[in-house]
Amino acid sequence: MHAASPMPAQGAWAKVEITTSYFLLVVLASVIGTRLGFAGVWKLPTPDLVLSSIALVLVLGSFWFARQRRSWRIAIIAFAAATQLVPMVIREPVLLLPLLGALVPVAILLGCVFALSKKGSHTRPHRRS
Repeated sequence: MHAASPMPAQGAWAKVEITTSYFLLVVLASVIGTRLGFAGVWKLPTPDLVLSSIALVLVLGSFWFARQRRSWRIAIIAFAAATQLVPMVIREPVLLLPLLGALVPVAILLGCVFALSKKGSHTRPHRRS
């Protein structure tokens, strides 16, 4: 029998990234889909309608064509999020203040995740005295 070997750090972080990016894609698809669904009830500006439609197609398509490419998933997430936030901030610049405030905990979280991902790669073996 083989002893169960611990999963390498790279593999564990890859699974975290895949799970996180797919979760974000599902959330973005639901938000954009809901926004487009209400476009018939509340008038959605034409640029928002076009950008949201493109973003929804990309998000839904990414489950197929970006499943093996992390950079594509991240780019699609960034584009889809930007299509929802940028037009809103351009029309109402005061919305930038709460968004900047929300960046503080996101930056802290990203810094912690980055530090944890580097922690396992450069550790020395533990010496016993």
